[in-house]
Amino acid sequence: MTRELQRATFNRSALVRVLSDTLPEVPDPKYDFGERLGQWLDFSDALTLFSVLNTEAGSGTSVASANSDLPAQLARVRRNLSDSIHNDGVFSAEPARIPFPTPLPNATPESAADFSPYHRYYLAHQRDMNSAITALRANARKALAGQSAAGRQLADLDAAFENFLFTRERNLLSNIPIMLGKRFDQRYAEHRVALADNTTDDPTTWTQPGSWLEAFCHDAQTVLLAELELRLKPVAGLIAALGSSAEIKETKPQ
Repeated sequence: MTRELQRATFNRSALVRVLSDTLPEVPDPKYDFGERLGQWLDFSDALTLFSVLNTEAGSGTSVASANSDLPAQLARVRRNLSDSIHNDGVFSAEPARIPFPTPLPNATPESAADFSPYHRYYLAHQRDMNSAITALRANARKALAGQSAAGRQLADLDAAFENFLFTRERNLLSNIPIMLGKRFDQRYAEHRVALADNTTDDPTTWTQPGSWLEAFCHDAQTVLLAELELRLKPVAGLIAALGSSAEIKETKPQ
């Protein structure tokens, strides 16, 4: 496998693929991840990382009972957040915790085509994901740190990276609803073109099945689900490490 192919495969996350499909003008990343990560960390970050990687932790305390519930917690968080995204309260029969915006009564087409409510809708889902996943990630780190010396080091490393990358991650993810706004404008423009010149554009029809707004709702849900999987990757990795470590302990000769 060539270095170029490795880069392309690594950078083509589900979220990048979805954004590229939804917005063809979004380019694929052309940089090496390791090189870019080096640019993101400043001198103090590098010192912290060096300290974590070169610290020998003591033996861990067994927390097997806490560890065993973490995969179930991960599944529950994934299911709850996924259900919250799918249940829009407009085009699905299930009630919505975060309702998908609909045009206000007596709204004009111009006022109803304002993207602002949909931007807020996306941000609400992002806050929901961040709150649930941050708590689960902290639980996984706590369990990992109590399992073994290597587990404590991995937990410290994850905490360091979360601290290093928090601001950059927040800024990058905040661009997603802005990019999705372009898709909203594109869907609306296609809708306007499809109308006959003598046809009145009634915003109340935008919530009917097959409408342009339903199509955009599915666009937003697809992007949100891809972002959810991206956000879950670090905590899923920690929980997988917990499981692998437990298996090694169980099979170790007495």
